[in-house]
Amino acid sequence: MPLAYFSRSPTTEFWTEHWGGHSVEELLAVARASPLTTLITRALPRAETVLEAGCGLGQYVLLLRELGWRAAGADWSAEALAACRRVAPAPLAAMDLRALAYRDAAFDAYVSLGVVEHDVEGPDDILAEARRVLRPDGVALVSVPFLNGARCLARPLIARQGRAIERAGGRFYQYAFSRRELVQMLGRHGLETRALHPYDPARLLRRMLPRSARPVAVGGAGGAARRGGLRSAIRRALYTGPALRLLGHMLLAVAVKR
Repeated sequence: MPLAYFSRSPTTEFWTEHWGGHSVEELLAVARASPLTTLITRALPRAETVLEAGCGLGQYVLLLRELGWRAAGADWSAEALAACRRVAPAPLAAMDLRALAYRDAAFDAYVSLGVVEHDVEGPDDILAEARRVLRPDGVALVSVPFLNGARCLARPLIARQGRAIERAGGRFYQYAFSRRELVQMLGRHGLETRALHPYDPARLLRRMLPRSARPVAVGGAGGAARRGGLRSAIRRALYTGPALRLLGHMLLAVAVKR
């Protein structure tokens, strides 16, 4: 069973407020340097039509268009899409991801990053639409919070905390999925998984470590060099297979419509 998290309910107003705390330029700069971007661009068919469903501020729509894809974006938050349009023109539309206003087989690829886990009823309605708008043999890239090794170990504690939040008036926020669960839920909609990639291990590590346990800053030019070397070493260690299975915050599936 997926692991449920509770917090404030992810309504349209929630996401409008959430994206309001970021800028398109900030997130575009992060996307340009992110290992996730390499995973995405390697998996997408070259120079084809791509829909990002749940695009938020649209940084990946803009980046993919810069790189030669004909990318469009859809999201619940009209305000987030308007912020993206102020930075660069792009085909963006506010719509329900469970009822996309596109014709059947309209896209060669479908990208959804950290979206389908927020529906308390599960991801099936969104994934059914993903399949509908994909052409035969189209590529779907779907990422969800990863039920990794650390979360498996902490599952009883997370579940107990979730029940306490719910009793205090909190609402369902999201699910975390295992590798098998993600493959199975894509398979229910005719999406055959070809690869699975855990990513973003540092985020969970930052939450797990108290501030006092994080690396101490060292002053001066030599200190900056040592900090840079330490960050590179930590990053290499975090992106090994065992570390990603233990700490990867998100899990990206690359699937094909069958």
